[in-house]
Amino acid sequence: MAVHALTGFSLVSLLSFGYMSWDWVKPAVLGDSPGDEPAKLQGTPSRPPHIIFILTDDQGFHDVGYHGSDIQTPTLDRLAAEGVKLENYYIQPICTPSRSQLITGRYQIHTGLQHSIIRPRQPNCLPLHQVTLPQKLQEAGYSTHMVGKWHLGFYKKECLPTRRGFDTFLGSLTGNVDYYSYDNCDGPGVCGFDLHEGENVAWDQAGKYSTLLYAQRVNQILASHNPQQPIFIYVAFQAVHTPLQSPREYIYPYRGMGNVARRKYAAMVTCMDAAVKNITRALKKYGYYSNSVIVFSSDNGGQTFSGGSNWPLRGRKGTYWEGGVRGLGFVHSPLIKKKRRTSRALMHITDWYPTLVKLAGGNISSAEGLDGYDVWGAISEGKESPRTEILHNIDPLYNLAKSGSLEEGQGVWNTAVQASIRVKDFKLLTGDPGYSDWIPPQTLTNFPGSWWNLERHTDGARKSLWLFNITADPFERHDLSSSKPEVVKELLIRLGYYNRTAIPVRYPAEDPRGNPELNGGAWGPWASEDDDDEEENWIGKGGEYIKNPKKKKCKICKLRSFFRKLNTRLMSNRI
Repeated sequence: MAVHALTGFSLVSLLSFGYMSWDWVKPAVLGDSPGDEPAKLQGTPSRPPHIIFILTDDQGFHDVGYHGSDIQTPTLDRLAAEGVKLENYYIQPICTPSRSQLITGRYQIHTGLQHSIIRPRQPNCLPLHQVTLPQKLQEAGYSTHMVGKWHLGFYKKECLPTRRGFDTFLGSLTGNVDYYSYDNCDGPGVCGFDLHEGENVAWDQAGKYSTLLYAQRVNQILASHNPQQPIFIYVAFQAVHTPLQSPREYIYPYRGMGNVARRKYAAMVTCMDAAVKNITRALKKYGYYSNSVIVFSSDNGGQTFSGGSNWPLRGRKGTYWEGGVRGLGFVHSPLIKKKRRTSRALMHITDWYPTLVKLAGGNISSAEGLDGYDVWGAISEGKESPRTEILHNIDPLYNLAKSGSLEEGQGVWNTAVQASIRVKDFKLLTGDPGYSDWIPPQTLTNFPGSWWNLERHTDGARKSLWLFNITADPFERHDLSSSKPEVVKELLIRLGYYNRTAIPVRYPAEDPRGNPELNGGAWGPWASEDDDDEEENWIGKGGEYIKNPKKKKCKICKLRSFFRKLNTRLMSNRI
């Protein structure tokens, strides 16, 4: 059991915050796992609804008004209160994995994206053979549009949003840009502009704050479309990812916050809330609202040292603790049969693929191997979720835990490997799950004097196996791995099952041709369509890609090989 240096916050403090009064997760109902058969489907509305999917970036679990936050989110609070709050909803701990699972309905281990993120200069993208969510909606007669952050690769034109199912696109291709100038640096001297309109660089839009620009674009799309025809809009806000930038008027209400990072972050959240308000107004103004479904989701846990808060959950962005993987989520729609309630049905970000395709009247019978389930019945009618387990991830390239071993894993799993799985009430973590402290609000970066509130976890370096009853212990304070070895073994066996279905990790070395200086000063595709595809050039072996000896060598193979080895050693911890 971990030894915690408790600060001014205790269990009594939690009660004062109101969190312990929440009706937390209820046990899931037994059922088949998604790995055993195709996704289960439930009933749909009679008319294809308009679908607006809003994804925020790095918004912490605590950072919404209805979770007791000090940040003002009146629009999100109202939409959630009038719809269905998803309080047993899971996402991934970092950007690319969540986005890939949303758009494919598949776990990371089934797309090869189980390690880290897709970096700007990597010749990598969402596998081209995967049929995406917007492509399935196009098949069902939908007009499809994307506004915001892509972060699923762009080294070839075939990887761009407009080639993966979206009729239009306005946004950034990389994972981190300036909110006004749209510049992004991927290391010293490797900088470029990243705002794109379709497949062209949108130089003329520079200077406009991205959150407001994206809401304005959604308004324009709705104004020009016929509401009698179904539409899907994927709004992937850059907010509230770093850099911490906001229009001045949104900072003023938080001028009393002593923590500068938290102050700026709060302003960004409130600005994003105002953007959602404008989108909702446009849905009503142009005649979409009565037949619309609005889904709101965060993409991963908040980054606590950049203003975010996941309190009272453990951990932060980039970790497999609840603070990294439990998501903010709700659904707002006039089509919901049982509104104004909280759902504790187990759900995961992969579930949106079959759920939304089925709502649209689309066909997913041909989409074999989905890891998602249709959960509309659980959302709309309060039925039990068909999901009983979630594979959070298995990452064979992440640093192995020094204390882990096959022996500790009862001979069925090497506990040095970073992995995590949830089965019904229980959650298992192996390897190094990431930063494991509990950080109350205001104990954030560059704020001396508040660190006395931080609970330090002291034995993480000596452990590589944890088991928690997440239903009874959502804050992950009581490790049960020693007292319930039979449950540990059951979950280790499930990890082994999933691992046997995994495809090799797609994590190629950075390509020097990706430098924006070689591409007119902007981030964008650099490989020609005639270049050999990475999927063909590399074959799986030992959990990662190696060069296929049957393929012809390219001119920069030696350089790529050098960077591949360097990345594996030095970059596996970068997020």
